[in-house]
Amino acid sequence: MSELLIKPRGTTGKLHDITVENARTAKSPDWSYVGFGLYRLKAGERAEEATGDREVILVLVEGKAEIAAADASLGVLGERMNVFERKKPACAYIPNGSSWTATAVTDCTLAVCTAPGKGSHEARVLDVPDLVTRGKGANTRYIFPIAMEESNVADSLLVTEVFTPAGNWSSYPPHRHDEDRFPEMTYLEETYYHRLNPDQGYGHQRVFTEDGTLDETMSFSNHDVVLVPKGHHPCAAPYGYDMYYLNVMAGPLRKWRFQNHPDHDWIAKRDA
Repeated sequence: MSELLIKPRGTTGKLHDITVENARTAKSPDWSYVGFGLYRLKAGERAEEATGDREVILVLVEGKAEIAAADASLGVLGERMNVFERKKPACAYIPNGSSWTATAVTDCTLAVCTAPGKGSHEARVLDVPDLVTRGKGANTRYIFPIAMEESNVADSLLVTEVFTPAGNWSSYPPHRHDEDRFPEMTYLEETYYHRLNPDQGYGHQRVFTEDGTLDETMSFSNHDVVLVPKGHHPCAAPYGYDMYYLNVMAGPLRKWRFQNHPDHDWIAKRDA
């Protein structure tokens, strides 16, 4: 199995605990920014963590939970009981040098997105923008831009949700953001947390560089995470299975600048 494909640890409790330390492998030796955790809690169960030097965006993928930052309650959050309802997600920002707790009011799935913090923002509930459509034809997908660069809500984190209908492609045409040369491109590590509907489905994702030094094609299942340390990273939803993923990106500059693969950029130009 590819080192870039991370399987969940069981079905309840903390399924993922991806840190900058354990994400470093032969395929991603320079991983330094993005962390990702995932809890699946039963009603009444509780998760808590200290943030240390990292800022956190909590995403209630589904279910309801009471969220607190340090000693301050942010309230009971969450309206989406199933991620594929496509309702707006409930999200909270927690700064570095703090802590958070989440107490499940219903069974819930809670994503923990982390990156280096600078202490520029206070703990708060995020106002998530409305759903937007991107792409055309079999490249159509629907996006909640939870914390992208146009919203000044974090020091490092860029977070977004993407819904891809069955049979469609996503993160396509293939594109990369693996060089620190703004404004043409920014260096951003990225994680994909995948869900499928129905949940016995699977999808495909390829992570590859133009010189061929990295070329991994993975079949992911429900709750799997794919690491993108560099290169292009398109994914596809087979016929019969809708696909969801939660993206977390971070790097030295909180801006998203990418370049399409030169062989496939004609698709983006045609659809512009």
